[in-house]
Formats: sequence, C-alpha cells, structure tokens
Amino acid sequence: MKFASSIAAIALLATVPLHAADRPAAEPDSVAQAAPMASAADRALRALYTEYWNWQVADGGWIEQADGSVEPGPTIPSVTPKANRARAAKAAEFLRRLEGIDTASLSPTERDNADVLRAVLQEAIGDARFSEWEMPFDSDSNFWSYWDARGGFQTVAEYDNYIARIKQLPRYFAEQEANARAGLKRGFSVPKVTLTGRDASLAAYVVDDPEKSPFWNAFRQMPARFSDADRKRLMDAGRAAIAQQVTPAYAALLDFIRREYVPQARTTLAAEAMPDGKAYYRQQIRQYTTLDLTAEHIHRIGLREVARIEQQMQAVMDEMGFKGTIARFTEHLRTDPKYIAKTPDELMGVSAYAVKRVDGKIADYFGFLPRRRFTIRPVPDAIAPFYTAGRGGLDACLMNTYDLPSRPLYNIPVLTLHECEPGHSFQAAFQTEVGGDIPQFRRNVYFSGMGEGWGLYTEYLGNEMGIYRTPEERFGQLSYSMWRAARLVIDTGIHHYGWSRDKAIAYLADRTALSRHEVETEVDRYISWPGQALAYKLGEMTILRLRAKAEDALGDRFDIRKFHDVVLSLGSVPLPTLERRIDDFIADGGQGLPGVDYN
Repeated sequence: MKFASSIAAIALLATVPLHAADRPAAEPDSVAQAAPMASAADRALRALYTEYWNWQVADGGWIEQADGSVEPGPTIPSVTPKANRARAAKAAEFLRRLEGIDTASLSPTERDNADVLRAVLQEAIGDARFSEWEMPFDSDSNFWSYWDARGGFQTVAEYDNYIARIKQLPRYFAEQEANARAGLKRGFSVPKVTLTGRDASLAAYVVDDPEKSPFWNAFRQMPARFSDADRKRLMDAGRAAIAQQVTPAYAALLDFIRREYVPQARTTLAAEAMPDGKAYYRQQIRQYTTLDLTAEHIHRIGLREVARIEQQMQAVMDEMGFKGTIARFTEHLRTDPKYIAKTPDELMGVSAYAVKRVDGKIADYFGFLPRRRFTIRPVPDAIAPFYTAGRGGLDACLMNTYDLPSRPLYNIPVLTLHECEPGHSFQAAFQTEVGGDIPQFRRNVYFSGMGEGWGLYTEYLGNEMGIYRTPEERFGQLSYSMWRAARLVIDTGIHHYGWSRDKAIAYLADRTALSRHEVETEVDRYISWPGQALAYKLGEMTILRLRAKAEDALGDRFDIRKFHDVVLSLGSVPLPTLERRIDDFIADGGQGLPGVDYN
C-alpha cells in the first residue's frame, strides 16, 4: 500500500532544502569532473542514481528549484495500472543496470547509496508483482488526505500550481477508485471490519460552501503583499475549483466507499488469505523490516520479548506496591481520572515540557545538534478519530488530542520522545543538516526498520536521559515497548497464524496501558497494513544490539555521542547497511563526524 508514498514524498521534498553543492550533476561527464579521484564504479553509480532522480522528478511532476529544493508542481501523476506498470518496468531497468556495477569497487559511501537504490527499486518491483495499487488505502492512511494545504503559499506561482493540482483530483480519485474496484473483484482489499467510521475523514471535505472547505485555508492565509488583481483572480479560481472539482470529487469518493467498497470488502483478516497471500506477506515483511526473517521466526522473537518486558513491568508494579496481574494494573491506570488531561492544552503542555527536559540533556547524547526547530501541533480534527497517538516530521510533531480519556498523561513523555525529540522531528532535522553526502534520490526515501527503530530506541534512551520522573511514566515507557513487542506476535498471529480481531485486541489490551480506543485503532492498523508494524521493535533491537557490540569492542573509547551521530548521519538505510557502518565505526576506533567538536 504505497498510496501515501508519493504524497508524503512531495510533502517532504517541499520542506527539505537541498544545498546546491549536494545536487548530483546532470550528466555523467560532469559527475566525473566533480570527483576526478572516484573509481569507475563510483562514477557509474552516481550517473545511474542521478538519472534515476531526474526521472523521479519528471514522473512526479515536481519542480526543482535553483537551490536544489523540490516542491510540488501543477500535476498529479497518473496511478492507472498502465502507469504503475510502466514505473515498475523502469525500476527493473534501473535495477538491471545497478547489478552491472562492480559493488566491490565502490567506496563505502557509494556502497551505502547502492544499497538504498537497490532496496527502493526492489520495493517498486515487488509492489507491482502484487498490484498493490489495487488496495490504495487502509485504516490508518489513505490517498485522499493531505491534498489541502495547511497554510498559505508565498508566491502567486505556488497558488496557481495548487489550483491546477486540486482541479485534477476528480481524475486522480477516479483512477484510485478503479484500482480499488479491481482489488475488490479479486479479493485483494482492506478487511471490512477495519473500515467502520473511516468515511469520516472524507465527509469533512463535502461542504456546501467552498469557503468552509479545508482547501480554502490556503486562500484565507494568502500573503497581504499580493496585488489586488492577483488576490481576486486566485480566490475566484480557488473558489471555483473547490466548488466544481474538489467537493464533487470527495462526494463521489465518499459514495463509492460507503455504497460499494465497504459492502464488498473481504471478511477475512489475514494477508495470507488473499490471492498469492503467503508470497505477498513475505514480501511485506522484507520490505518493511529490510531483514530476511520468516513469520515464524518473528513470532518467536516477539514472544521472548514480551516475556522479558513483563518482568520489567512487574518490577515497577512491585515498587508501587500493586498486588495483581499486569492486566489488572493496566486497567487501573487507564481508568484512573487523575491521569487524564482535562483539556487538549494540558496534554500539549505535558508534551512540550517533556521536550524541554530533553533539551537539557541532549548535548550529552549527541555531538551534532541541528539548528532547525519544530513545533508541536494537534492532529487535524478530520483525521484525529482514527489517527495514531502522534506522528513526528521535520516541521512539526503531531499529538492527538481527540478523546482525551484515551490519551493518559503518563504515556505522553514516551510518545513525545519517539515522535519529537530525539525521535522523528530531531532525526529529520539532523539528517537534513548533516546529509551533505546523501544524494537527492535518498531525500524522500524512508525505511521503516531504520526510521521507526530509531524512534523506539529513543523511547528506551529516555531512561538513561532521566526523562521519566515517576513510576507511572516509567511504566508508560515499558508499556510502549511492550506495545511494539506485542506487534511482532499480533501481526504474524493475524496474517500467518489466522488470529481473530478479538484475540489480537485482548492480547494487546492485557499487556499494555493503552486505552481501549488506542488498542482497537492499532489492531485495525495491523490488520489492514500487513508487515509495517514489525519494523519498530526489530529496528530497535538491531540498534541496541549494534550499540552493545560497539561498547564491548571499543571499551573506554566508546562515546555515545559519536555512536548516535554516526547512526543518524546515515539517513534512512536498510538495517544490514547500518550494521556494516557500525562495523566500520568499530574498526576506525569509534570516530565521530568530521568537523564536530566532541571535547
């Protein structure tokens, strides 16, 4: 389900400034001139991924700026089967050429780039093998959100491009409907049980007045410096586009979801129950974890990790003098009103204060500190009821303030570390500012094993940093760790062993302090998004194992700041690539990043 990848990539690329010096040259000859000492293999690889990047820009309809940044253009790429198969064929061509390059002759940096390019191309080819575009949404994410700009644009041209894009939504939605209809026909669909109420995220866009539409926000926040003529022209065009294209497109899609998709969606849960399901689930596991593990092996890992964390939870319960089972204790926590925020601002304040406590410790754990700041915002109302607890990005960290009783405050510090700092928002800023050697094609690549593994690792790191101040907050961290360990059991349980939804809900609810609402939302996410939930715990376990390996090998020479800097400086890579880099880190005596003062 890569419905979100192109949208997310456009959004990410629009916010990440790429330095002109970082831009790969347009022609192979100029690549060779830029790096005269590079090996023939390095030059061939650079030429290949430069060509791949230029193809991505053209295919995505992006606009590349003089400084190397990329913003969305006036078009929305086609997602018809023909267009998707053409992309897969192009990926296969690039992969064939990549395999023709002598990997052994590549420099360490280019070897990393080759790993990333290979994984990205194999993912595209794998998606096409199973026609994944025929399941273009799930209970967590979809193809119809995020097209409305959350704020105003800075130039008239950006508004013109925005209007041009949203006028294409009827065509784009129709293509996605056709894909989804084909999936329904062959039993390749989102399970029906996970779709209850999901149409609410569409209904918010079906309005009787264009100026009530979320798409109008961009026009409401138009810069005052625009001329009166431009303001009138753009607002008239925007109002017409919303009334004539956007709102009807959402209305038609809402009707399709309600009247056709949901009634015909499959009643089975397992990925392996779909056509060629066993091979599909194996592909999903490999894609999201970047590891070659079987469902059976992952299930066993999960059971062992659950047992280990249960022992740590019991120790906290003993400290608090609680007598009873973990299930009873978690029920006590989730129902005690003293842990519930009275207002959204109270929850946001707990999150913000957790970030400031991290700020006081961050220099002890990282040598390079990014200058870029992020904000903390509530999840938009239209998607909050079925959205995850939080999500972090370069510009902002989102906290879900919907249904406050389902967001106990003892979970907010650990959630904030994962999503904000030193998790995803910090991670994105770090990689944006350090990534001078990361070529452009990698700026919109995200491997869940590495990215979500880092997020979960930072939750653990909060213990060392002293962020969790009470037994409840420490139990919250353990509950979150248990949550991700239980995912290994639940995801494989559902998609390989045939678990029911009720069994999965009970397994998660009995072992974590998550609210009932969060438990059900999360289980529906695992049901409808096979394999993705496996990445978190397997990624964290890999990072912890590599850290222990480096500590043992380096002894007194090990510096946690250097280790963290090296891990983040890689950007998003497959987990085997991270392991190779830490082996090099050990071999060079634990050196940090050039130009960073660790004294």
